[in-house]
Amino acid sequence: DLGFTLRESLKPQKNYVFYCQSCGDIIAKDRKFLRVLPLPSENWSALVEEWCCHPNPFARSNLHPQHDDCFLGDTFFLLNSGNESHKSKENTRVICKRCKTMLGETVSSDTIKYYVTEVIIQPSEGSFSPTPRSQFIQSMVAQCLVELSSAKSTFRFTVKGDNGKNYILIWLLNSDTLLVESLGSSSSHSGFTLFGDIFMPSCGPVGTWNAVKVLYQPCIKSRNKDLADAWENDIGVHSLKFPSETCLELLLILGLSTTSLPPSLRCMNSFQV
Repeated sequence: DLGFTLRESLKPQKNYVFYCQSCGDIIAKDRKFLRVLPLPSENWSALVEEWCCHPNPFARSNLHPQHDDCFLGDTFFLLNSGNESHKSKENTRVICKRCKTMLGETVSSDTIKYYVTEVIIQPSEGSFSPTPRSQFIQSMVAQCLVELSSAKSTFRFTVKGDNGKNYILIWLLNSDTLLVESLGSSSSHSGFTLFGDIFMPSCGPVGTWNAVKVLYQPCIKSRNKDLADAWENDIGVHSLKFPSETCLELLLILGLSTTSLPPSLRCMNSFQV
């Protein structure tokens, strides 16, 4: 619930402020959109031949937002850069000037792609309220998994970095898991202090929160390469792209979550839980 569900909350004709999630620096101020539209799936162009009885009419067309547009993808959104010049760019990477976090990348001379794990969007009348980094990443990635599994009946995902490399293979098992833990046994979560997070509720003898249950395999340093290659060629697997640094953060979060489980529950077949 911590994440900002773009499809439900980002509305036309309202003013929004875009913040860097890591440091709170303002990226775009008082942006009002006439259109907020979902992008088609990444393979939409290849499917046009199945829809049309004549040559592809969109062969030379690009789906780039105009100044008053916001286009929503699975893990990103596209904005027209307009005359904004406060962003620092290293090649095509869009970098936060204050904390040097990668926020997105330039798609064209006037279009910027921002990743949902790097940016917080709030109404202009509101104010920036910081959210612990690992909680925000978990919330946004969980939303992506749940939305895609519901819309496309896809339950296996490859997590790729902006460098094109595979970092994690994820298999979604349950999206309606409820975790219950006594406050007196929270020592297993001490590893999460690496991110400065407090996961447990501040009151009550028992902590409860919603979660998604996944199996995963790391792919860094050529681990599980054969399985990753097989998934790459499987049409039933959906690819999710995030900044490479965020992929490493997510892998660490998954690893810490696994170690919080009893040893007998940490693995299923060859996957980690």
